[in-house]
Amino acid sequence: MEALIYLFNIIIAVYLFMDAKKHDKNPWLWGILGLLFSFITLGIYWIITGKKLLGWLILIAYIVWIILGFIGVVAVGMFDALN
Repeated sequence: MEALIYLFNIIIAVYLFMDAKKHDKNPWLWGILGLLFSFITLGIYWIITGKKLLGWLILIAYIVWIILGFIGVVAVGMFDALN
């Protein structure tokens, strides 16, 4: 599972590095940010470069995913505390 996450990060970083040149953005900056923060960086990049709807969808979906994961961790912790 972790390998899949790393693969997504690498794919996003390579995409951002290659596409940043087309939009006169710093490819190294966007590539590194994409490697570290993946979908958040991708969403922000698409918002900045004019793909606003797709960027906002990615950004909101990723934030919801993080919130649901946090709620799941808290719920499991509470369930374990009750037993």
